Amino acid sequence: KDQQYPYFLNGGRWFHYQNWGLKQSPCTRNENLRILGIDPGEKNIGIAISDISATLARPLMVMPHSSRKGDAQRIVELAEKEKVTKIVVGQATDVDGKPNFSGRKAARLAAEIRSSSSIPVELWDESFSTQQAVKSKIKFGSSRKNRRGHLDETAAAVILQSYLDMNPTANPDEKNSL
Repeated sequence: KDQQYPYFLNGGRWFHYQNWGLKQSPCTRNENLRILGIDPGEKNIGIAISDISATLARPLMVMPHSSRKGDAQRIVELAEKEKVTKIVVGQATDVDGKPNFSGRKAARLAAEIRSSSSIPVELWDESFSTQQAVKSKIKFGSSRKNRRGHLDETAAAVILQSYLDMNPTANPDEKNSL
């Protein structure tokens, strides 16, 4: 099977798995490590998803906020549809690292998701995710006009990528440091 998919894409470039010291191509892994990232907001909820190896995050969609219970139910339905193994919810904190008003709302949403599903839910610091989302849109050449509007799904991808970078899921005996 590795002969069929010996190359994988990382950061826009193709690599051969053996050049990275991997025992098998990331494209042929049996396990699904897909993770959903959530950026809860007042009006909208940004949603991002990782690849099956839980290495790269990408924006998925923006969901309009309705109610905590309704939002949690729609997130759980999406998580089950996408077959994710974990949900990461962005939580805003103050300068002391304690959840602020928005962060406490995010914690309540995470608790509602936990009560509606057996999928593990983890809170993750979302500090400066929107500013990083704007910077990434600028870096990739997005015009000023295209940067207006929803940044929620991009901010969710920033939060999820931060989580993925700090929590590598590779097998400890592999030298997978993509």
